[in-house]
Amino acid sequence: MSQLPQGLAEFTARAGWGAAEVHPLPGDASFRRYFRLSRGSGETAMLMHAPPPHEDPAPFLHVAHWLNDHGMRAPAILAEDAAAGWVLTEDFGNDRMRDWLDAHPDEERAAYEAAVEALAALHRLPPGPFDAYDMAVYQREAALLTEWWCPAQGLAVDAEGYTAVWAEVLAPVLARQNPGVTVLRDYHAENIMLLGGKASAPQGLIDFQDALVGHPAYDLVSLLQDARRDVDVNLETAMLVHYAHHAGAGDDDFIADYATLGAQRNAKIVGIFTRLDRRDGKPRYLAMIPRVWAALERDLAHPALEPVAAWFDANIPAELRAANGAFAA
Repeated sequence: MSQLPQGLAEFTARAGWGAAEVHPLPGDASFRRYFRLSRGSGETAMLMHAPPPHEDPAPFLHVAHWLNDHGMRAPAILAEDAAAGWVLTEDFGNDRMRDWLDAHPDEERAAYEAAVEALAALHRLPPGPFDAYDMAVYQREAALLTEWWCPAQGLAVDAEGYTAVWAEVLAPVLARQNPGVTVLRDYHAENIMLLGGKASAPQGLIDFQDALVGHPAYDLVSLLQDARRDVDVNLETAMLVHYAHHAGAGDDDFIADYATLGAQRNAKIVGIFTRLDRRDGKPRYLAMIPRVWAALERDLAHPALEPVAAWFDANIPAELRAANGAFAA
């Protein structure tokens, strides 16, 4: 127990789980830590520690309550102490979509269809009471590429020109995203739990604390251009059609916005993965950059991205692009 966070025993006791066994779980790219609690009846629960000042569980709680109140499957909140960084939730089990598909590759299409349908259901709801995914947020995220990846590659680039071309291509996206939908911002196979242990199971949602109100294409890109898992281009195309069938959004403007937000998100992720290595000492994310960069290149080929593509042509050497943004070994 000496390695467990201070205050854990007191919080679990207040929540009625004081006699439970505590099992630490692998962490992610943040300061959050997770534990599975189990007690004699076979009942389990998930404990999240998101300690201030590095973390704040209040946004997670805000979004979780809204999702559950509107029929989506976020984990039920069993107990909370946001000021101390503690949240006790329903246990969604171990069937994370990514791992489940590793064991059931023949069920891939069915699992993605269910994930797309869950997203369409979210998009049929009125947008939640969250901040707007506005130009300032889009630009701040896209700039992570020039702030982290470019310097790490020894590149001096036209940062002002980069901001200008993103403003140009994002303007029509912003015009078309009103009134907007709830955007979870990290909707992909590592953050979807298959609650019934099968492809058609309800989609349990996690890691949604950064939700904003924005464009319906954003989470679709997050799912279908997954940084952590290969998604075949033919499956991506089929799922865009599947989404259009369930959400009624698949015209040329939507596909253009999908490509634009794909490029924006993938540029952001390249920057974030570089930052995780250079600032946070987590080099394992560098191996994912080529997958993300390959998706970025596909997005840049769309005519809607012509100004951004021209900036890449002028600022990123061909050999780095040919290597899909990878760092030399």
